[in-house]
Amino acid sequence: MNAQIISIGDELISGQTVDTNAAWLAEELAALGIRCPKHVTIADEMSAIAEAIRTASHESGLVIVSGGLGPTPDDITRDALAAVMNVELRLHAPSLRNIEAYFNRLQRRMTNGNTRQAMLPNGSEAIENSAGTAPGIMASLNESSIYCLPGVPYEMKTMFQRSLRPRIAKAATHGVILHRVLRSFGMSEAALGEALSDLMQRGRNPQVGTSADELIISIRLTAKARTREDTLRLLETDTSEIRRRLGEVIFGEGDDTLAHAVGRLLVERHATICTAESCTGGLIAKCLTDVPGASRYLVQGVVTYADEAKHRLLEIPAELIQTHGAVSRPVAKAMAANARRLAGTDYALAATGIAGPGGATPTKSVGLVYIALAGPNGTSVKEFRLGEHLNREQIRDRAAKVALNLLRIQLIGQV
Repeated sequence: MNAQIISIGDELISGQTVDTNAAWLAEELAALGIRCPKHVTIADEMSAIAEAIRTASHESGLVIVSGGLGPTPDDITRDALAAVMNVELRLHAPSLRNIEAYFNRLQRRMTNGNTRQAMLPNGSEAIENSAGTAPGIMASLNESSIYCLPGVPYEMKTMFQRSLRPRIAKAATHGVILHRVLRSFGMSEAALGEALSDLMQRGRNPQVGTSADELIISIRLTAKARTREDTLRLLETDTSEIRRRLGEVIFGEGDDTLAHAVGRLLVERHATICTAESCTGGLIAKCLTDVPGASRYLVQGVVTYADEAKHRLLEIPAELIQTHGAVSRPVAKAMAANARRLAGTDYALAATGIAGPGGATPTKSVGLVYIALAGPNGTSVKEFRLGEHLNREQIRDRAAKVALNLLRIQLIGQV
């Protein structure tokens, strides 16, 4: 069985609200072995909603509509469904009693709009809403099962788990769909695609695809089999092969960040870290402290934006800055080495660069960043030209990721 999800609302079309309902529903359906090859987002327009439901009823055996069941005039999903079914709306007395009871419990006044929420297309059934006012709607159309749910996430999820999931599970064909995401850094999406080209062929099981977001390449695996155990076996086989081919490029799974990966390695090695930052303005330390438990390894971080601060807080000789400039290899090296010495940590990360949009010179362009890493085996410095085309936020973000990855790679080698 294939499904289609229709999300209703002007706020979704305009981008004012992110549609998290569709993603959640797709994942829940996948666990039942049901694919959702098509998601549709529609504005609060009668004809558009009706056409979307009509089309979906011809394309999929299961259609879930989210949104448009509220008490205001622009909530017209029930009207559109009635139009497609070519029936009238009727008052559903049990739903009206539930809505009245809801307002009585809250000691609030019920409006005519709330009464309208109890109107259902003739021939449809109500889905009880124990978390709000609007009942859901169940209907059949063109051999497709149509389920309409409120757009409020909490109400939608409660109703799906309580009423829809058991019903859909009985009708679904046998099979389980599971997803896994591997996270990578240090290889372009094109190069990664070449390395995994045979695994990314259409029609394979698992399906393998990639997506890029600010230097982080996510590798998505989707597997389907008769049982959960068989599905997991397929995922494990491809996961192991991808890890074998890409090696240290893979830093984690799911929602892992580079800071998560670095944190795990520091804990495993009982090592500590400090940071000394200029152009990144504390972003490296911020990334590290985003991870719960960072106090086990992060000792301190300093932001030495001004030259005077580099001299006063990190004991960088003024002559060194005057000779080479604050954005230079020697200054980055001194920042990391001195920060490590002063904090008494195993490692130190330092960053100095030009985040822009100003500050460039004939020899030092916007996007030039020096990252230094001090550790038990000495201090190394790498130069990165992250790109003049990037904005300030992107340069700082990429510099922080590059710094964390340098530490990650060194920690991997410290076995």
